[in-house]
Amino acid sequence: MSATPQNETRPVTTATIRALKQARRPIVMVTAYDVPSARLADEAGVDIILVGDSLGMTVLGFASTLPVTLGQMLHHTAAVARGAKRALVVADMPFLTYQVTAEDALRNAGRFIAEAGATAVKVEGGAPIAPTVRRIVDAGIPVVGHVGLTPQSVHALGGYSVQAKEAGPALALLADCRALQAAGAFAVVLECIPVELAELVSHELSIPTIGIGAGAGCDGQVQVLSDLLGLGESTPRHAKRYAEVGDEIRQAIGQYATDVRAGAFPGDEQSTRMEEGALAEVRAAVANAREDTSPAIDPAGGPDAGADTRGPDADAGERW
Repeated sequence: MSATPQNETRPVTTATIRALKQARRPIVMVTAYDVPSARLADEAGVDIILVGDSLGMTVLGFASTLPVTLGQMLHHTAAVARGAKRALVVADMPFLTYQVTAEDALRNAGRFIAEAGATAVKVEGGAPIAPTVRRIVDAGIPVVGHVGLTPQSVHALGGYSVQAKEAGPALALLADCRALQAAGAFAVVLECIPVELAELVSHELSIPTIGIGAGAGCDGQVQVLSDLLGLGESTPRHAKRYAEVGDEIRQAIGQYATDVRAGAFPGDEQSTRMEEGALAEVRAAVANAREDTSPAIDPAGGPDAGADTRGPDADAGERW
């Protein structure tokens, strides 16, 4: 059952998300990248739609999130914002759009709000990024933090693996979360960290935690849409396939191809016919045009039977 009733029509805001934590009602977040997926997620009653830079892998075919550009994220965020009527739309800020300077980060974050229609942005990193988070928040743009396994740092982390399993890294992660909270982030994503640590962090913070691969002790959960629907070739350990939509799509396209090749599609129900009078008029016009453009045929000798073969100057005097 959805944390937010599906018949709820009031837009979700950052205040709504904070209130859900206070009420101990789990927050539901899912990714989406276009109008159809955003509309369906919205109608299903999710609280937050994340336009994740995971689209690099799930939509664009990249091996990681790193090649995703600002332009691509703005394009997909605008589509999601047009499809979502109630859910809060959060846009991932892609690699190097917020790490260089705080001013660059603010300018780019502002584009997600002003141009693409997002409500908030998400950035990866802890204490080192907190001053940038503060700069963005002070400008009136809500921010979601992201710690633990941060995909944009995959090379520095040495791959996609569970983070903060030892005491030192775990305490550093807690400090990162506190720094993000102090900087004004209204929520923080905890990705691929031990269940016990996620539960402790969620208890210590006043802002909501949203887990992915972090157990049930978080204030909410986020999952990638393609993982939920069975659209990918494989499913991460932290995800659950709720449907096999990929198989359904494959079968549907295969049946379409079979019908086309067999001449079974399109049929009368997918076609439109002209009125007999209009059709007769068109056929007559085509027939007349065909007659007008046909070459003249001499019954005695074919199309060139009467051609003059005496040369270009034979009757020059006569022409004058």
